[in-house]
Amino acid sequence: MSKFLIVGLGNPGPEYRHTRHNIGFDVVDAFVAKNNGSFRTDRLAEVAEVKWKGKFFICIKPTTYMNLSGKAFKYWMDKEKVSLENTLTIVDDLALPLSKLRLRAGGSHAGHNGLTDVQLTLGTDQYPKLRFGIGNHYPKGMQVEFVLGKWFPEEVEIVKQKIEKSVEVIENVSVIGLARTMNWVNTIEFKK
Repeated sequence: MSKFLIVGLGNPGPEYRHTRHNIGFDVVDAFVAKNNGSFRTDRLAEVAEVKWKGKFFICIKPTTYMNLSGKAFKYWMDKEKVSLENTLTIVDDLALPLSKLRLRAGGSHAGHNGLTDVQLTLGTDQYPKLRFGIGNHYPKGMQVEFVLGKWFPEEVEIVKQKIEKSVEVIENVSVIGLARTMNWVNTIEFKK
């Protein structure tokens, strides 16, 4: 049975729930809920196991805080013996507009603290990432408040659409592969 590690990046704790920076957690929650899974608290992460179409998914939400995400990623990848190309990391991206999702087989951390730590821990940036565009509509000097803030009411509908599509990305990567899934999802423009 093919095995996949799905890593949603975010921060633990109620004050961070459903913020832009925690979209990785929200996507993983949606995938697990769709498949009637449930999370347990385990080493360095909240962990859920999902079986879908003959595939096995270990889904984690690191409890290490964003800046130490690599520790949980590597621990669960090694423990479950998942190959790096069978991982998918879901992360917020300021450089992408809210209307976009971007799936890549590898690539730089682009200054994202969570990805920076994963890259340092793994010693490579060549691992699949689903970047969830959050836009950059904030006043100068207010980036941290924006990233750690809740979605604006006018954004909620698009965010819901993109979470659903992100769940399909997880499914498609496991069935038709990364390249074909990239060709499909990277062209979608999300609109209200």
